[in-house]
Amino acid sequence: DNWERLIEDPEIRDALWKTGFFTLFGWLFQTPIALGIGVWAAGRQRFRAVASAIFFIPLLLSTAAIALSWRAFLDSSFGLPNAFADLLGGDTNFLGDPERAVWVAIFVISWQWIPFHTLLYQGAARGIPAVLYEAAAIDGASGWRQFISITLPQLRYTIATSTILMLVGGVTTFDTLLILTEGGPGTATRILPLEMYYKGFAGFEMGYASA
Repeated sequence: DNWERLIEDPEIRDALWKTGFFTLFGWLFQTPIALGIGVWAAGRQRFRAVASAIFFIPLLLSTAAIALSWRAFLDSSFGLPNAFADLLGGDTNFLGDPERAVWVAIFVISWQWIPFHTLLYQGAARGIPAVLYEAAAIDGASGWRQFISITLPQLRYTIATSTILMLVGGVTTFDTLLILTEGGPGTATRILPLEMYYKGFAGFEMGYASA
């Protein structure tokens, strides 16, 4: 009975669609940023180590602390949006608007995990033989051409690994959304893990939640 209900449940289909949306756009947002910063952090720029250390701070914080901090930071009455109320036309309720809440949630989750994927790209970029870039420079290749023709192909396995981790993270995200939006407003950010939680622990339908 639970499986038959699951197939026909419109709330599950909606949660499944939202899960796919979060996963896809989370990947599109995180990958280019993590890749770019990771390749940059693998270089020898001045103040690179200091900038990298500051950038990696979100990786050291707990998920609960991050979600609570951003929830307070985006509070419509006392948070940062209220300070720019005039520029926002008085509409400062980022977490209360269904459309904006989705993008805010994607941003917060990405902000939390981009440093992790950056570390993957940084380590892989440092393993690329310098002789490849030296040969390309002798042939007159620009920095952008070297990135396209050398760096990206050499990082293809790292990109694949990072992508898999992002996909797994996207379909299992729970605590950040529970604290940040509680799946709302309404059901705007209620992906499958949250739907399972509310069915089992709020609706006391453990059998259906397990299915």
